Amino acid sequence: MAFASIFVPNFSLQAVVRNEPALCQCALALIEGKAPLGRVVAINNKAVQMGIAMGMTKTEAEQFAGAEIRTRSPAEEKAAHAALLDIGWSVSPRIEDTAQDTIVLDLSGLTPLWGEENEIGMHLAECAVACGLRANVAIASNIDTAQIAARGFTEITVIPPGGESQYLGALPVSALSPSIETAETLSRWGVATCADLAKLPILDLSERLGQEGVRLHALAQGASVRSLEIAEPAHGFEEEMELEDAVEELEPLSFLLGRLLDQLCARLMARSLGAAAIRVRFELEPSFESGVDIREAFPGEKRPGLYEKEIQLPVPARDRKLLLKLLRLRLELNPPGAPIQKITLAAEAARPRATQGGLFLPSSPDPEKLELTVARIAQVVGEENVGSPSLTDTYRPDDFQMRRFLTLRAASPTVRRRHSTCHPAKQPKIPAGFRVFRPATPATVDLDPRGPTRVAFQGLRGEVMAASGPWRTSGDWWREEPWQHEEWDLEIHFDADPSKPAFTAAKTLGHSVILTPEKQAQDDDEKSSGSFGIYRFYYDSLRCGWFVRGVYD
Repeated sequence: MAFASIFVPNFSLQAVVRNEPALCQCALALIEGKAPLGRVVAINNKAVQMGIAMGMTKTEAEQFAGAEIRTRSPAEEKAAHAALLDIGWSVSPRIEDTAQDTIVLDLSGLTPLWGEENEIGMHLAECAVACGLRANVAIASNIDTAQIAARGFTEITVIPPGGESQYLGALPVSALSPSIETAETLSRWGVATCADLAKLPILDLSERLGQEGVRLHALAQGASVRSLEIAEPAHGFEEEMELEDAVEELEPLSFLLGRLLDQLCARLMARSLGAAAIRVRFELEPSFESGVDIREAFPGEKRPGLYEKEIQLPVPARDRKLLLKLLRLRLELNPPGAPIQKITLAAEAARPRATQGGLFLPSSPDPEKLELTVARIAQVVGEENVGSPSLTDTYRPDDFQMRRFLTLRAASPTVRRRHSTCHPAKQPKIPAGFRVFRPATPATVDLDPRGPTRVAFQGLRGEVMAASGPWRTSGDWWREEPWQHEEWDLEIHFDADPSKPAFTAAKTLGHSVILTPEKQAQDDDEKSSGSFGIYRFYYDSLRCGWFVRGVYD
């Protein structure tokens, strides 16, 4: 058996640098605590060389010219820890969440898939760099040895079976994380390294240090054995960034969103997943609460304004440029109402799409590019005016709503299977089309006891040859626009009077229609002998008038 441990040194600093890569070149110090009690809790090597020390106050640290001072961010540390877990799950399904800066992987049976152990270590280190972290990787035959080696050695370390004591012997005793009392006792004895501790008699050590001494002796020899505590994989991906200064312009906001999307897409890539939806949440400046959405957490107490936006993707994607363009277009269409203090970006994970083209399948636009085009159109005409029309669950005539447009490639597998497996000979017959007149055309109707006999509308007159109806519908009486209709389907023979405009589809619909030569010849014959058509008429009882709803093709 083999285990790999990943350790991120100076984790709090790296969590901040992960979202601000330019800080790698600067002397950086982290402050924790409210002023004036804030103290330096983490520094990098350049800050040490400059003279900044742990425990300094913020005022003292700011005296060093060129030093960058940041506040410790629990939200960024949480996101960095989640990224560390995703790095482990990219290789092995069995992971122990040991600490905020350390995880352990079970590598049993993974050699045929990933190669030798040093290749696995290189892959884990490269994946960590892609997620914005610089990590130490150690591989050993037991869990504790791998964990201690990752904390004690830099970069990649592979310890062969049987060589645990030799590798760990050069490390200081502090690498075993003893208690303060035990560390002072070992220091008085002159025990400085793990090799010195491993040479002590186990019985004498047990008498003087108790069970902790036995545990430390086993760790120093690399002989400690324990089971792995398996962590459950997370299904959510979230990145947060707290801003020192509020942002209100779109360009700097896009730059920050790009950073978060880089990290989010790297984590999705490590887990071989894509984003089915992107959710963005902004915390706005409290001074602008009167102009934004306020959420009350407790009676009489208001929290800062929130701005939330969700983007549903046609297919799972992890293209950073595509996601950033979609976010920019949505924000331009509906911008936040105040400067932004905190950004939270979350992704709903899904399996990436698997497509296979065919020579005999109709071509369709790429779903990602089509989604971007639809977003640009929505920016011009409004988001509520773009999509696919669909009937609503109501009896109201001609009532529809706009829904999100999806291509056949982006539709559900059931829909794709139904379209792809249906034989042409077994395809259902296409029903007659119905062209709706918007708005409905006023008409004059002559009635007898059996129903309509003659009609006239748009300068056309004709005799009713057959009638079907009436169908009475009504509803929405509780609203400002109720309806109460009596509908008829009428087959009409129009009069062939040269002094009146002849009936054509273009005249009736009020649109320019391009006719084929065959259709034009048919219309010329109908002009000489009169025209036929099947129309739907209805009588509006509230407006006391007849109207033409449309024509059947």
